[in-house]
Formats: sequence, C-alpha cells, structure tokens
Amino acid sequence: MPVYRPDDTVTLPLLEREPELAAAANAVDALCGSRRSGGLLVYRGAAGLGKTALLSEVRRLATGRCAVWSARGGETVTSVPFHVVRQLLQPALTDTAPASGAASGPAGDPMDARELLGDRYEIVGPALGIAPPGEQLADPQGVRDGLDALVERLAAIHGPLVLLVDDAQWADLETLAWLTSFAERPALPLPVLIVVAYRTEEAIGETEWFLQKIGAAARLLVTLSELTSDATAELARAALGEHADDPFCREVWAVTGGNAYETVELLAKVRDSELEPVEESAGELRALGASARGTGLIARLEELGTATTRFAWAAAILGTDISLDLAISLSGMSQEEATECAERLRSARILVGTDPLEFVHPLIAGAVYRAIPPGVRTAMHGLAAWAVSRSGRGSAAAAPHLLEVHPDGDPELVEQLREAAAEHLAVGAPDAARRCLERALMEPPLESIRPLVLYELGCATLLTSPATTVGHLRAALDTPLLDETLRVDVVFRLAQALTHNNQTGDAAHVVATEVARTEEGPARMRLQGAHFLWEGVQAIEENGPERSRRLARLAGGLTGRDNTERVLLMLRAFDGTARGESAEENVQIADQALLDGRLPPGVGWTDTAWGFEPPALLGLSYAFADRLDRAESLFQEGLRAFEISGWSGGHLAFAHALVGYGHRRRGRLADAETYLRESLRLADRVGNGLPMHWDAACMLIDTLLARGHVDKALEAAERHAFAPPYSSSIVIPDAPSVRGRLLLALGRTKEAVVELEAAGVALTARGRHNIVMAPWACDLARAVADDDPRRAAHLASYARDRAERFGTHTAIGVALCCAASLKEGAEKVELLAQAVAHLETSPSAYELAVARVEYGIAAGFPAELACGLELAESCGADGLADRARRAMDARPAPR
Repeated sequence: MPVYRPDDTVTLPLLEREPELAAAANAVDALCGSRRSGGLLVYRGAAGLGKTALLSEVRRLATGRCAVWSARGGETVTSVPFHVVRQLLQPALTDTAPASGAASGPAGDPMDARELLGDRYEIVGPALGIAPPGEQLADPQGVRDGLDALVERLAAIHGPLVLLVDDAQWADLETLAWLTSFAERPALPLPVLIVVAYRTEEAIGETEWFLQKIGAAARLLVTLSELTSDATAELARAALGEHADDPFCREVWAVTGGNAYETVELLAKVRDSELEPVEESAGELRALGASARGTGLIARLEELGTATTRFAWAAAILGTDISLDLAISLSGMSQEEATECAERLRSARILVGTDPLEFVHPLIAGAVYRAIPPGVRTAMHGLAAWAVSRSGRGSAAAAPHLLEVHPDGDPELVEQLREAAAEHLAVGAPDAARRCLERALMEPPLESIRPLVLYELGCATLLTSPATTVGHLRAALDTPLLDETLRVDVVFRLAQALTHNNQTGDAAHVVATEVARTEEGPARMRLQGAHFLWEGVQAIEENGPERSRRLARLAGGLTGRDNTERVLLMLRAFDGTARGESAEENVQIADQALLDGRLPPGVGWTDTAWGFEPPALLGLSYAFADRLDRAESLFQEGLRAFEISGWSGGHLAFAHALVGYGHRRRGRLADAETYLRESLRLADRVGNGLPMHWDAACMLIDTLLARGHVDKALEAAERHAFAPPYSSSIVIPDAPSVRGRLLLALGRTKEAVVELEAAGVALTARGRHNIVMAPWACDLARAVADDDPRRAAHLASYARDRAERFGTHTAIGVALCCAASLKEGAEKVELLAQAVAHLETSPSAYELAVARVEYGIAAGFPAELACGLELAESCGADGLADRARRAMDARPAPR
C-alpha cells in the first residue's frame, strides 16, 4: 500500500487481507502451474478499502510468471464504448514490449493485429480502436465473440494471462457485457485469470446487474470490510515508527473509520508535518484527516493556487488516461505553466504520471470533479468536446462531453452527436448510439433534421429493443417534414421492429396503410413487396387465399429486372410452396429471382434494404421442392455471410437453424441436431421467446422425433415453451403440426387429435396445403384410424392428392406411406413399394429409410429390411433402427 511523497515512497503492509491474498496466490499458482487453470476473482466494497492494493498484489504475484494487462474505469468516461477493453487489450496489439513476462513477436515487434484477429479484424478492430469503423453496423454479440477469440489467441501466444480491471463500477457497459459473457462461458481449460474490483455503492442500474452476474460466476467473491483498530495501529507504527503510542493509534482509527485509503493518506500527512505520533498530538489528527477528502481536500487544492486548481479541474473533466495536450487546451495554459501545475499536483499527491496523467486515487478525482461549480463544469465539458474533436480523435471520443452540455438548439452539436452515434453503431455499441441520439432530440434538432434523428434512433435500437424502436419510428412517420424516400425506409424498419416484437399482424397493417397512400411508382412497388412479405409470414391471416391471388397477379408479369421485382418473385415462390402448388413452377419462379444463379446485390443475407427474410424464404422454397443442393448452398452462404459480418446474434442463430433443417431434409439427423442446438444456444444469448427460438425449437423437436428420441423432444419442448400460444410469425415446419406429432409420440392421442385438427382448419383456411411443410393430415389420419377409419382414409386421400399436385418425390412418397399405414396385405405392400420408388429418387434419406423398413416388414423381405436398417443407422434414426432390428429378430429362423 504505497504512500506517495515527492522524495520517497513508504510501502505499508496489506493487513487483514490474508484470505484474499491467499486466494490470489493460489489462483496465480494454478494459472502458471502445470494445470494452466484460469478463473475469475472479484473484490468489492466501499471506496478506500484496499481493492486497488489487492490488484497491485495480484500483479506483483504474476509479474515475471505470465502476461499481465490492466485497465481502470473512470467516472467521466463510463459512456465511452469499449473504453476499458481498449485499455486492457490494446497493449497486446500495439506495444513493442511484452507485458510482464510475456513473449512478443520477432525482434521484439508486436504481433500483427490482422494476423491475431484474422477474419474478425474488421469486426473487432474498430471496437479496440486499432481499425477505423466500417460502414456496416456491427453486431454487439459478434464483437463479444471476436474479443473471446482474441483472448484465446493471446493466451495461445503469450501463455497464461492475467487481466486486471479496477473501478469496474465505472466501466463502460460494452466492456461489462463482454466480461459477463466471457465469465459465463462453458468451463474451458483456458489459461486466463480475470480479477475485477469495484465499489458497491457506485454500482447502479445495468452496471450493478452486470457486476452481480460477474460475481456469481467468480471462483472467489469477496466483500471487503474496514480495518480494525489493531490493524490501523500496526499500519501507523509501520509508517511512523514503533514509538507511535496506543492513544495516538486509536485516534487514527477513529478519524479514518478503518478506511485503508484514508488511513494511509492521514499517516502520510503526519510524516509530512513531522507530527510526533504520541497522545499529545492526537488532537491534530482530525484536521489533518479532513484535508484528505471532501471539502478538506478541495481546500488543500485551492491552497496550491488558482492556476493549479484550474488545471486539476481540466484533468477531472477529462477523466482517466489524461492527455497532457488536451489538459493544456482545456485549461487555457501554456505548456510551461501546465507543466508547473502538474508538478505541484504530483507533489501534493493529487496527480501521478506525466503524459498521460492520472489521479492518485479515484476518490480524489471524484472530489475534484464535484467541486467544479455546475455552470463551469458544463462549460468545460463543452470546451472538452471542442478540444477532443479538434485533436482529430473524432465525434465518438467527444461524445461523453457532448452528453453533458445543456440543450441549446445547436445544429452543430446535433450533427456531432449523430456522427458519434454512427461511430458507436459501427463498433457494436447500439446503447451508446441510442444515448447520443436521444440527447440530440433534446437539443432539439431542426425540424427538417428531426425525422432523420428519429429514424437513426429507431435503427440503433432495432436489435436491442424492438418495442423502443417502434415508438421512435412511429414518431418519425408522424413528422410533417419526413422525406418521401426516407418514409419508405421508416415504414420498412417499423414493420421489421413490429415483427421482431411478435406483432406481425400490426407490421402488415402498417405497410398496407402506407401502400394505400403512396402513388404508383418504385416506392409503392417496394411497399407492396414489404406488405406481401409481412402478411405472408404472419401465423394468422384473415384472407390468405385472396392475398395469394393478389401476389400471383402482381408477380405474374415480373421478370426480375430490379430488386423489388426479385423479392416479389421470391415471395411468390414461397407462397406457391406453402400452398402446395406445382413445385416445378415454383422453382422456375424462384430462379427468376436470382442473378446468374446467385442472390443479386442488395438482396443478400446482410443487405439491410430487404433484410434476411426473402433469401430465407427462397431457400426454403428450394428445400421443399427437393432442390436441396440449391437450398443448402443458400443456407451456407447465409451462415458464412453472418459470420464474416460478425452478426453473431439472432441472424447467426437463424442461419444455423436453416442449415440444420437442410440436414434434417437430407436425413442427416445427428448433424441437424447439432446445428439446431447451436442455433438455440445462440438465440438464448439474445433473449427469450423470440421468433428464432420458435423455428429452431420446432425444427429440433421434429428432428428428435425422427431420431426416435421422444424424451429429448419433450425436454426441448418444455425448455423452450413449445406450446400455445404460438408465435405471431409462421414457424417452419408448422408448429401445431409438430406439436401434434410430439403428443402422438408421447401417447397423448386425444390431445394430439385436437391439436392436429386445429392445425388443419387454420392451414386449409389460408389455402396452405404443403403436406411436408405442415404434416398434420398424415399424422391425424394415423391418430384417428382405429376410431374413425373412414375419416382416416379421407385424410390420407387429401394428403396424396395434395402431394401429387405439388409433385415432389418426397411429398408423394410420404403420402403413399401414410396411405399404406391404413391398409393391410397386398394393397399395403404395393403402396409401400411405390413409396420406396419415389423416395429413392428424392434427397430425403430418412423418409426413404422409413419406407424401406415398413416395406420390408409388410412384404416379409429380409433384404429390404436390412437395407432399411442400414439406412436408418446412417441417418441417425435410432428409433427406426430399433424397429427394424426387432422385426428382423422376430422373423422365424430359416429351416
């Protein structure tokens, strides 16, 4: 515990922290030993109880044994995104010297940042401040994943790492979000020890929530307490000599209340004043102690002179890592005068360092900042914003100061805040962007600029708070001066936000209203496309057949000459697929939507003009048309596009679901399960009960049932609340149909019949007859076969008729298997033989395995049964394979 003096430093022992020190020593030993075991330590407590000293001890223990990097939050820079992450990890990317025992690149050069980050350079580089922000919005989850990968790479290069974060109560939320997600990752043998310290009384709101989660994940969570009178006496004698008597030491404890920082400071002042540490001098301790905090500290500062006080104010405004040139600019001093002021502040134990400067303790920084008169403080923040911007650091760096300036209708300040918000979005900090834009609205902006700010605010909150986005975008629509071109974008984003907020019906209504007020032309055409999109993906629709007819009429004359036409063709292909119309014709329509066989620029997976929904619907149209090669190519392209762009949240979750469903349609059930579970894991990081959860959970349950893992399917259904009420958006495959199938597998036949009947009513009313996308009819036929064979036969006939109209070998083969399940003898065998013939020419290996096993059993063909068993095993259909084995075992042995 150092006591700073102009001429020497007295180091005092860390007392009554033995358990914490032992835990730190054990953690460092485990990290640097043969196990290379990392972990997380958290020290918390009131200000001045020795948290920083504990971190210093951890650094001392680790120095020379492993790499150590550290960072510190700052009261005035909490709104700077990734500020603490940059302090923590930038040295690994920019320093020519390695950190505390770490290895560096050849000849002492730092590792090349591009080499370290690889494909993630464009995603993580801007957040770390080593690359300029790109034009595309960065996904916060993608940035966090990139930071994870960077730390793993650094650990592989440098060996064990110690990452120290002090004053985490003032860390930016983006850093805390990353630390939380990193701490909560599944346990891996990663040689990284993270040590976090924070003040409990200063941690509020989201910061407190993050720090509580970090603490819950820690191997050690310690709440520090004040020093006892005995420990205070021991410190006093270590600092002043053994002749310090008991009454004097007791008064030191009474004055400081056992606060370690105040105790050290008070003892330093006793040394400075050459006060004898005896009972006769104890009466002077309270006056000396008051000068270390609050008004006493400020009085001591003012004694250093007006110029020095002004320089200290400038330093407090700037916060941490105080740049000397900015402090000079803000204080209005010459280089020489500022240097003299800094030296006085160092001598008074208020500042340390040269360039950058730092306050000796955050308590001092806070006291100085709060001592600045409010009006002066606001004005100085304005000057700081100007100085930061003029220095070339950019609007984002100036944003913390801009946020503190009083609203005054300043158009230039509004533009600076908009620029800062754009930079924040580009580095993956939408919450920081939101704060800037909300402040811009308070200025307020010019009436012509207000709709732009509202639109940008809506875009900033789309991924993090769809409900908030809806409010901002509705406000933008109500703005009289909204440009007509921008209005189309606002409507499209509003519809997206409503859909993401589980209000798909409202999304369709909003677009329909806008279509009605828009004149013929490209804008109206795009709105019509958006209307058909959101109408088509809602789960409940008033007049689906009429919408399909309107879409067919509109798309009938289109050739795909521009992106609006291409999107309409994609929507038409999917609508025809859902309706069970000719798959061959649907494929022809889908092909028209492509440009040289590929998604056209502007309608790709990461293009924001239309979103990812049209390419997804196009891929699903190919998948159900038995063109799985095209579907898989599109889905893999989407997965890769999201990975490259760093979109690691809902977009990547949905892409995994689509790739997994492609495997399901191929009959690669184990691979499908892997992708779908990963989809749900990714979706869980975004939130609960989102549309992506519904799709992935439904696909997973369908896959687990195909595998014969009924208990796991039930577990997945219960975990993800796969039950009514269903999502407001359609789910692929049809959710009520899959739930009905699950209930049948569980033996809950009556419930299954009710579920499947309701699904049939809803789907046929919409004109949706695809029996593979929505397999309700075949399952319902089997469910009612014993009690109502006539109805079962009617359902099987319906399924077969619709399958033949659709025309794919998969659909026809599935319908034939359904019909065969209701027959006996030769008729059953013949239907199954036809099913096998169709499915052999389809890409659907699992459905073929089902048909082969059933055919082998019905016909008594051992070779066919063995072939079905082999195919079931290769598909990962364990339940079907067991059925085939039992059938083979039950056959009489040959004589």
